[in-house]
Amino acid sequence: MTPSTPGSPAWVDLGTADLADAGRFYTALFGWSAEVGGQYVTFGLNGLPAAGAGPLYGVGQPTAWSTYIGTDDADDIAARVAANGGKVLVPPFDVEDQGRMAAFLDPGGAPFSVWQPGTMRGAEVFDVPGALTWNELNTRDLDGSMAFYHAVFGWQFRNSSMSGVPYVVAKVHETPVCGLQPMAPGSWPDDVSPHWMVYFAVHDCDIAAEHARALGGGVVQPPTTLPIGRYAVLADPQGGLFSVLAGAR
Repeated sequence: MTPSTPGSPAWVDLGTADLADAGRFYTALFGWSAEVGGQYVTFGLNGLPAAGAGPLYGVGQPTAWSTYIGTDDADDIAARVAANGGKVLVPPFDVEDQGRMAAFLDPGGAPFSVWQPGTMRGAEVFDVPGALTWNELNTRDLDGSMAFYHAVFGWQFRNSSMSGVPYVVAKVHETPVCGLQPMAPGSWPDDVSPHWMVYFAVHDCDIAAEHARALGGGVVQPPTTLPIGRYAVLADPQGGLFSVLAGAR
């Protein structure tokens, strides 16, 4: 992954019911530093911005990680989302001089956001332990999702599989940027909505899972070996889901 590439994930942040406890949990789990600015926390890794966190603003909104896709023009993306069956939840607005953002739902109901960089480019560290290493859309309409994200971001796609399960890799200029995974009937509970999952790199998946549990979090999907490495789905103490991946390389 590379920073500030239009069409690729540029930032992730956590909306949480307990910002102070989220800071305690994630700084201990990933070795992040925490820089507080108002009601927003920027987590750093090796002196570089890695992720963020802020409070919940909507009544009944669950604690969740959000994926921000980089763009040169947030307003153009908002128009494309609306024209292709998505929903504009938060129209584009300036975050002081740091950048411009907007929030959407894709046609399947998965929330995502965009980031148009200003003085803040987004994450500046990837693919090392404690940093973002992958983003993945879990969707109940794979063909519809591919058509939507192609129209909005120009993504191209490569069909693949993950342990025998169909999997699609999205590409920008032949560079893989994220994945799309079909939520096959019977494989996912009916009450789980389409969503974007964030993956953070770790040295050792099993140790990270146990560490998360010891810090008050939970293990939703136990450590599992895939061709790309060993991963687990974890939950923070407020219920925010995320994954960790110890890559095979």
